[in-house]
Amino acid sequence: MHHCQGHRPTYVEIDLAALQHNFVQARRQAGEGRELLAVVKADAYGHGAARVAPALQQAGADLFGVAMVEEGLELRRAGVSRPILVLGGLYPGQEEELLAHDLVPVIFDLETARRLNARAAADGRRLSYHLKLDTGMGRVGFRPEELPAVLAALAKLQGLVMDGLISHLAVADEPDHPFTAEQAERFRSALAQVRQAGFAPRHIHLSNSAALFSQQFPECNLVRPGIVLYGGLPASCFADRLDLRPVMSFRTSVAQVKQVPVGTGVSYGHRFVAERPTRLAAIPVGYADGYSRNLSNVGQVLVRGRRVPVAGTVCMDWTLIDVTDIPQVQVGDEVTLLGRDNGQSITAEEWAQAIGTINYEVFCQISKRVPRVYLGG
Repeated sequence: MHHCQGHRPTYVEIDLAALQHNFVQARRQAGEGRELLAVVKADAYGHGAARVAPALQQAGADLFGVAMVEEGLELRRAGVSRPILVLGGLYPGQEEELLAHDLVPVIFDLETARRLNARAAADGRRLSYHLKLDTGMGRVGFRPEELPAVLAALAKLQGLVMDGLISHLAVADEPDHPFTAEQAERFRSALAQVRQAGFAPRHIHLSNSAALFSQQFPECNLVRPGIVLYGGLPASCFADRLDLRPVMSFRTSVAQVKQVPVGTGVSYGHRFVAERPTRLAAIPVGYADGYSRNLSNVGQVLVRGRRVPVAGTVCMDWTLIDVTDIPQVQVGDEVTLLGRDNGQSITAEEWAQAIGTINYEVFCQISKRVPRVYLGG
């Protein structure tokens, strides 16, 4: 067991060797002459950015992507020296920290650009940024028709240097969807306008994980893998084309075993009623740990290398599992919620499908109270 005596035995295991293997696959796919930006926002999708980012830096990541200035600072504290792109831009009052820690903002509104310019000019500095285009995602970024006016305004801001051009794909996880080509076309056209206006962005990037493994964008020289680094598929249709290793395992162990007679209802709402003499094991994990309540009566876990079902409602700190078919189960036995045991495996994709979401959310919802244990790397 990986936990200390006297501690709750629920933990997440992060395999840094698997992470680095996945990075190598992304690097190989990107091909010669392309740099790689590792997306480590949201605490590296719940894997722990302070450990994941240094391991990826060691593996050769060229840049890192975070959502917020605070996440960028965490990477700097963890020893990341490579450029860090703040994908979510910044908010009033964060200019100081951004400059102090050498973070590169993504800019999608002129107000922010002007504030940054004033701050940089006051320090006698020139600050690099990436310009965000909305080519069809519809979230943030300048729309194509705004571009001429935006470029004219940016040209006046002497404290700023456009170091990159970025947009984001909306339907790349459906590789045959025609809209991706349309977005690429809008991006190319915008790039031409940007260069015509006298800017020379060094980093040109559009590809997320899905596009990296399904599209060719010859004008792009940077790719932004996220989910594939963690061993997750961008969508189920990628299953056969990728050699990925899951990085996260989620484990606990049996805290109590009890025998109940036919007709016994258990857990909140008695959504499970024993239809046979039933052995139940209580495991100290629940929705406060990110073991979704939607897995009630639906989820499966691995015990002694075999699948067993969740019995009844997942509680905040406890879940019951039906171990009637594995009579030798006892207190202290390891239980795998996500990961491998004896050739059996429960993937984030399977779990996501059971609760109607995606693997990204499964990873991100594993809560902070679950300790992360790091292997390899």
